[in-house]
Amino acid sequence: MDITPPYGYQEVVPLNKEHRVVLPADGTLPPVFRNMMVIPLSYTEFSLACHDYPVVFVSGDQGKTAVAMAVVGLEQQHNLFVTPELAWDRNTYVPAYVRRYPFCMTRVNVSGAEQAERIACVEKRAISAKGDALHDAKGEPTPAWEAMRKLLFEFEADLARTEATCKMIIELGLLEPFNMQAKPNEGEPFTLSGMFRVNEQKISELSADKLKELVQNGVLPRIYAHLMSMSNFTRLLTRRAAQPKTAAKV
Repeated sequence: MDITPPYGYQEVVPLNKEHRVVLPADGTLPPVFRNMMVIPLSYTEFSLACHDYPVVFVSGDQGKTAVAMAVVGLEQQHNLFVTPELAWDRNTYVPAYVRRYPFCMTRVNVSGAEQAERIACVEKRAISAKGDALHDAKGEPTPAWEAMRKLLFEFEADLARTEATCKMIIELGLLEPFNMQAKPNEGEPFTLSGMFRVNEQKISELSADKLKELVQNGVLPRIYAHLMSMSNFTRLLTRRAAQPKTAAKV
C-alpha cells in the first residue's frame, strides 16, 4: 500500500485508535504552513477566502487539470499572514487545509492502482506517547477528535466538489494563464507566474444552456468570487510593505 502525502505534508500514516497525537498549540501555526506561498481551497471556501486572498487556479499540466489555491505570499518560502507570534492572522480567514493539520484524508495506491476510497491519516512526526489520545478508554472518540473528524470528512467532500468545479471550468475553455507583475514602492519589480484565471469575456460567450449549468452547479458564484478576489494582490503588496524587511525570504 502506497500513500501519497498531501501538499506540504512530509510522511503520513493511517490513523488508528491507539495513536496519541501532538496537536498544534492553541493559536500557534504549524511550521509547515509558515513558509507556504499558496494554500489549497475547497468549494465552500471561495466565498470566505475571496475577502482576504487572491483565489487562483494552479496547474501542473498546462491547464489540462487545475486546483484552486489561495495566494498567501508573493515570494517563495514566505507566508504574509504569519504573525510575529507565529500564528495565522486572526483578522483573516484561516483555510480548512491549515485547520485540519496534522490530519488529512489521502488517496491510497495498491499495486500501482489508485483506490476509490480515502483513509484518515496523520503526519507521522506528530505521533508521540506524549500526545493527546483521540479515543477514550471505551474506544469512543474524544470530543476534540470528533470535531476534527467531522472537519476532515466535510473538507474531503468539499474538495471533491472543487475538483468537479475546476473540471467544468476547464472543459468550457474558460481558464487562461496569467502573470502578476508588481512594482513595490521599495525594492525591485517582480513577477508571479504559473497561475490561471477565468477569462470573463469567455463567460459572456457561453450558450444559455452552459450558463444555466454553471448556475445550477453553483460554479458561477465561485467564478465571480475568484474574479473579485484578484484585487487582493494589491492587499498582499500592502501587507508585504508593512512587514519588516528582515522577515522577507526571497
